[in-house]
Amino acid sequence: MAEQSDITPSIHQIWHDKDVPPRCQAWVESWRRHHPGWEYRLWTQVECRALLAEHYRWFLPIYDRYPEGVMRAEAGRYFILDRFGGVYVDLDFECLRPVDALLAGQELVVGLEPQEHVQLLSAHRSGLPRLVGTGFLAARPGHPFLAHVHRQLVGSHTRSGSLDATGTFMLTRAVDQAPGDCRITVLAARTLYPLLSPVAAELFGDRPVDRDHAYAVHHWADSWGRDVSVSAQSVAGRQIPFWTSQDLRPRAKGGLDLDPQRERWASGAPAPTVSCLMVTKDRLPWAMRALRCFLAQTYPSVELVVVDDSADGALEDHVRALADPRIRFRRLLPEGRTLGELRNIAVDLATGPYVCQWDDDDLYDPERVEVQMAALLGLDATACFLARERLWWPKRRLLAVSGARVWEGSMVCAKEVLPRYPAQRRGEDTPVAEAVLRAGRVVSVDAPELYTYVYHGNNTFDEPHFAGLFDAATHVWVSGPAYAGHLRAMAARLPLDPADLVRAERPPTGPAPDTAPHAAVDAPRLLPHARRPATGAAESASAPGVAESGSAPGVAVSGSASGVAESAPAPAPAAERPSVLVLTPVKDAVTFLPRYLENLRALDYPRDAVSVGLLEGDSHDGTWEALRDALPALEAEFRRVTLVRRHFGFQLTGPRWEPAAQRQRRSVLARARNQLLSRALGEEEWVLWLDVDVTDYPPDLIQRLLGAREEIVVPHCVAERGGPTFDLNTFVLHPDAAALDWSRWLRDGILQPPRGFGRSYLEDLRGHERVRVDAVGGTALLVHANLHRDGLVFPTVPYRELIETEGLAALAQDMGVECWALPGVEVVHPRHWGGGPLSRTGEAGLGAEAQGSVDR
Repeated sequence: MAEQSDITPSIHQIWHDKDVPPRCQAWVESWRRHHPGWEYRLWTQVECRALLAEHYRWFLPIYDRYPEGVMRAEAGRYFILDRFGGVYVDLDFECLRPVDALLAGQELVVGLEPQEHVQLLSAHRSGLPRLVGTGFLAARPGHPFLAHVHRQLVGSHTRSGSLDATGTFMLTRAVDQAPGDCRITVLAARTLYPLLSPVAAELFGDRPVDRDHAYAVHHWADSWGRDVSVSAQSVAGRQIPFWTSQDLRPRAKGGLDLDPQRERWASGAPAPTVSCLMVTKDRLPWAMRALRCFLAQTYPSVELVVVDDSADGALEDHVRALADPRIRFRRLLPEGRTLGELRNIAVDLATGPYVCQWDDDDLYDPERVEVQMAALLGLDATACFLARERLWWPKRRLLAVSGARVWEGSMVCAKEVLPRYPAQRRGEDTPVAEAVLRAGRVVSVDAPELYTYVYHGNNTFDEPHFAGLFDAATHVWVSGPAYAGHLRAMAARLPLDPADLVRAERPPTGPAPDTAPHAAVDAPRLLPHARRPATGAAESASAPGVAESGSAPGVAVSGSASGVAESAPAPAPAAERPSVLVLTPVKDAVTFLPRYLENLRALDYPRDAVSVGLLEGDSHDGTWEALRDALPALEAEFRRVTLVRRHFGFQLTGPRWEPAAQRQRRSVLARARNQLLSRALGEEEWVLWLDVDVTDYPPDLIQRLLGAREEIVVPHCVAERGGPTFDLNTFVLHPDAAALDWSRWLRDGILQPPRGFGRSYLEDLRGHERVRVDAVGGTALLVHANLHRDGLVFPTVPYRELIETEGLAALAQDMGVECWALPGVEVVHPRHWGGGPLSRTGEAGLGAEAQGSVDR
C-alpha cells in the first residue's frame, strides 16, 4: 500500500461525550462551515480508548493510569492522527477561514504559542525558549513524527502535570528532538495562536487579533477548567484509601477501587439522585462559582437546591439564565434566619434520597459526588465524609492538605438518617455530623482534592480558625513555584478566578527551587501575622510559624540554622533581570550624597535595568542644588532618573528621636515617600526604597533581595557590620504579644514601645536565611511595584496604631501579602545625631528605648 503524502481532509475533536458545551458550539460550527466537503468526527473518550484497544493496545497501561482526563484527551489526539490523519483542533478553537491553502503540500503542521507564554511561571521553569501548541495539529496518516511522539509519551508519562506529560511542554520537546526524516512545518503564533491566554493578557496586556493574517483563534477557554475543559475521569484501577465505622466503632480500612461501581452505572444500574444543598446570601461571585462546580459534576443523577435570602435577585436571574432543570431555586425574604434554619429548608426541598452539603464559597472537583457515592454504595454505608480536604488562602498564596478528621462540610448522607440542623448561625453542621456518625455505618475516604475549603475573609468562621487549620495541615505550599504549580493543577479542573492564577504566575525573580511542583515545600508553614493589640484590649496574636532549632520563639524562618545562608541571586543572563526603581527621599543630605551616589554606582545590577527617583524637601544645606548638579551624570548612567522637589514645611525643634515628634515626623516622611512614588514609578517591576545615609551595602544587594522570591523584603540594617540592629522598625512580635499591655506605649495614636517590648529584632535571628516579620523599616526595602500600583502606600496617619513603613507592613498584611527579612544580608547605617536626611527612619525606636529606660 502506497504511503499517503497529503493531509487528509478531515477534522477531529475530542470531548468526554457527544454533548458539546454550549460555549463551544459556535466555534465547532465554524470549522464545519469553512470546510463543507471535509469529514468531521467528534470523538468521545470511550471511542478514543476503543481506538487504542484495537490498534495501540501496548499504550493502554499508560493511558488508563493518567491521573487527569485532560492527559488522556491530549494523548488520544496523537493516535487519532497517526491512524486517520487530518486536522485535530480543540473545542475552543475558532476557524476564521479555510485551512486548505495553509496545509497544501505539507505533511505535518503545528503552531507556536505567543512568545509571552514562554515568560509565564510554568514555562519559565521548563527552560523552553518557545512553546508548540497542542490545540491545532495537522498530519498525514502514519507520519513518522507521530511515532516519535508516541515514544515521547512513554518517556514522559511519569512527569507531574499534563503540560510535561502529554501537553505543550512534551510536544515542544518532541518537535525540538524530532528525527531528521520528519518534515514538520511550524507556523508563527499570529497564524493559529494570535490571542494571549487570560493569564498572559493580564500580565503583559492584551493585543488585538490580526484577522487578515490569522487562520484560526485559540480562545484558551479550557485554561481555567471552566465548562469547556475536558472532564477528568478517575484513573482506572485507582485505589482511594478509606476506613469505615459503625456507631463510632472502627470496622474496616483499605483501598477503594472506583471502577466496579462505575461499571455498574455504565451498564444501567440505577444511580440514586443526590440533592446538593446550597444556602447563600449576598455572595453572588462565590455562589456562581459553586454553581459552575455543580454543573461540572460527573455523577449522572444530581440536583442542586439553592436557598437564597439575599437582598436582591441577582442570583435568581443568573439561575434563570442557566435554564438547567437540575437547579431548583428558592428565594426567601431576608428575615434573619439562622444558617441552621436555612439548611433545614433546603433539606425539605430536596427530592433525592441522598443529600450533599454544598457550601457556596468552596470549590468542588467534578468527581466529588461520583467518588463519594461510589464509596457509599460500594461499602454499603449510610454516609460518606472526606478524611482530608484541600485548604486555600488566596490572599496569602497558601495551599495545604488538611489534617485528618471528619470534615462536616464534605458530608454525603442518606436523607432518612439526617437529623434536623440546630438553629445556630455557625457550627450548625457539627452536631449533625456527630449524630450521623453515631447512628449508622459511615465511610471516610482520603481524597482531599475533591473539596477545596477556601478562606476569603468573609467566612462563617474567622481568620484564627482558618490559621489553626493550616497549622495542623499535613502539607503546605507557600507562595512561589510550588504554590503556582498546584494552583495550575487546580485550574485545570476547577473554576478559579483568573486573577488568582495571574498573581501566582508572576515570573520568579530568582532561580527556580529544586522542589518539584507537586512535592511539599520544606519551608515553614506560614501563618497570618499577629495583629497589633488595640488600646485597652489585646487582640489575638497569630500562632507562631514552625521555627528552626535555636530560632526566636514564634518566628517563621527558612534556610540553614548553622551559619548565614545567602539568598540566591537573580537569574542570568542580565537581560532577563527585572527592572528596579530605586527611590530615596532626602532632606539636608548634602554630606551624605557623595557616598550615596558612589554606592549606587557600585551596584553590579545592570544599569539599563535600574531607574532612580529622588525627592528633596525643606533642605537648608544646598541638597537641591547638589542633586541638580549630579542629574546629568545620573541620566547618562541609569535607565531613567526622576528628580522631584516638594516642601512640606516641617522642621524639628528638638531631637528627632523624641516620642513627641514621631507622629508628625513620620507622617511627613510617609507623605514624601508617597509623593515620590506617584511621580517616579513608571513601568518598573520592583521598587527599592534606599535611605540616603546608608553608608555601606553589598554590590549584589538587589540580587540578594530579589533572590528571596517574596514581594516585600528587607535586609538587616545595622549600625556597624556584625553589630546590633539599627532599624528597629523591622521586628517580629513575640508569641505572647497579645497578652501584653500596649496601651502605656501608645503616644499620639501610634505605638512607641521600648526596645524589646513584645518584639524581636534581626540581631536576634542571625543564622537564618529568611525570617517572616510583622513590620519593616525603610532604610532598604524592596517592594513589588504591582503592590504599590494596587494601593500599597505608606500610611500618613495611624493605621492599626502604626505609621509609615510599619503601617505599610500592616496594610500589606490586610492585602494578603507577607513581609520577609534577610538577617544575613547587612546594610550599614552608622548612628549619627541631630539633623539629617528626611529618609532616615532607623532612629524611630531609639527614643522609645531611651524613654523606656527612664520609665523602667
